[in-house]
Amino acid sequence: MLLDPRCPQADGSAGHSPCKPAPAWAADIPVARDAELWVFAYGSLMWNPGFPYLEHHMAVLRGYHRRFCVASHRYRGTPEKPGLVLGLDRGGSCRGMAFRVAAEHVPATLDYLWEREMINRTYRPRMLPIHLGCGRRVEAACTFVVDREHSQYCPCLDEAEMAERIACCAGERGPNIEYLANTVDHLEQLGIRDVRLSALMHAVRRRVA
Repeated sequence: MLLDPRCPQADGSAGHSPCKPAPAWAADIPVARDAELWVFAYGSLMWNPGFPYLEHHMAVLRGYHRRFCVASHRYRGTPEKPGLVLGLDRGGSCRGMAFRVAAEHVPATLDYLWEREMINRTYRPRMLPIHLGCGRRVEAACTFVVDREHSQYCPCLDEAEMAERIACCAGERGPNIEYLANTVDHLEQLGIRDVRLSALMHAVRRRVA
């Protein structure tokens, strides 16, 4: 039987078949068939991953830090009054959580992550090395870093400007301050104290008061 010429040819990667279009993540995250996947989380994925996993560990990603550097035009703000949400920006390091996904769940997990994280392409998926809290090194974990070329990237806001926007903005999912407070609370419950976010939380509370 001849294959439909419009269909991609089988290449042995996860989630593909000779007559099935390549998934949205295939160009960014090449995954070999029957290969497991590590996912690094730095925000809400840490406490609400939404996908099955075999194990999870505290982990450190070097070269990036957690920062309110993405304008939110919908969930925590509006186009006229954009709020701010988290991204992984260059520099420093970030303590987060790493999840190991079984091979049979990798395609569905990546489908889910693309729907959750890549709607506006504000982030760039990368395969980056991480260090697990148990002392192991993972050579490549799926990680979403901020796209510095994206129009919603906010590179030059200082703490006072971030506090002003977070204190005053709200969107479909509620006030921006709730997003920040929820993030700080969950991180502390996991034993992570992010000094930058804690200082920002104090600045926002002073602004509101």
